[in-house]
Amino acid sequence: MTTEVLWISAAEISALNIPMQDIMERVEAGFASVGRGETEMPAKIGIHPRENCFIHAMPCYVGGEDLAGIKCISGYPPNPAKGHPYITGLMVLCDPATGLPLAVMDAAWITAWRTGAASGVYARHFGNQDSASVALIGTGVQARTNLLAMKEVFPRLDTVFCQDISDEAMARFINDMQPLLPKAEFVACPDIPAAVGDADVLITCTPIVEAPERPVARSMIKPDCLAIAVDYDAALNADVFAGGHFTCDNFNQYTWTREQGGYFRNGYPGPADIDADMGEICSGAKEGLRAGQRGAVLMGIASHDVMTAALVHEKALAAGIGTEVKL
Repeated sequence: MTTEVLWISAAEISALNIPMQDIMERVEAGFASVGRGETEMPAKIGIHPRENCFIHAMPCYVGGEDLAGIKCISGYPPNPAKGHPYITGLMVLCDPATGLPLAVMDAAWITAWRTGAASGVYARHFGNQDSASVALIGTGVQARTNLLAMKEVFPRLDTVFCQDISDEAMARFINDMQPLLPKAEFVACPDIPAAVGDADVLITCTPIVEAPERPVARSMIKPDCLAIAVDYDAALNADVFAGGHFTCDNFNQYTWTREQGGYFRNGYPGPADIDADMGEICSGAKEGLRAGQRGAVLMGIASHDVMTAALVHEKALAAGIGTEVKL
């Protein structure tokens, strides 16, 4: 007996043109399932073959949806200088009834879009609907999908402040994203203070590193700025979160990574300082806040990957996209 697995490339996933709003809905459903205790999702484990580089394994069973899968994902900051992507990997969607693989697909696309979607879900619960400006520190792939998610959440968005150590990267970002937000003004900022000072929403999308400098301080941003870190503790100083409402995507993963992985130390919130995780928010156990000092660390959790991969698989089957491979 042979088993057929659907192989779906990055180009094929892109050709499906899945709307960000659809991914946000799936990511939120995954958050809610975690919050209701319906998932089996260990904290992501990893190895670090080179300095500042990681290879993570992220399995998850989403019981409420009866979906299972595992992602193998790598992050190598030196890669772009070598002509390779920073983030690479594979996602395997499995049949929870038999354990057989259903589909193998590009994990970089999954990671980029589900991460932006997760920021959008957080902003949907915590953002002020009158927010009109967003600052993006780091203008790579994550900045693109995060901005698309903010576009879905904030209808009055009219200003995008950008900052990157590479002027070329900033120029590419603006050139690529301006047509998608034609009514917004894009501002290339010379430094971080210029980028963050007037922003209603701040999102940091820099490389994750082992010894972070954390250049964004609370004194630089507005008192009620919504701060979102998608780069662990690489960019936001600990004082950005001190005294405010702090949210993480998953309590267990955040605290495990803090205790075992060496991140989120030197002043970052500890277990007693976590006001909510997104499972609690999306399941209705706790409510988000719309004003005041609010911030989140969204590491990315495996339920996002399984939920997004299932969406891709459904769309690919409906469109007849992908290549069947026999095991």
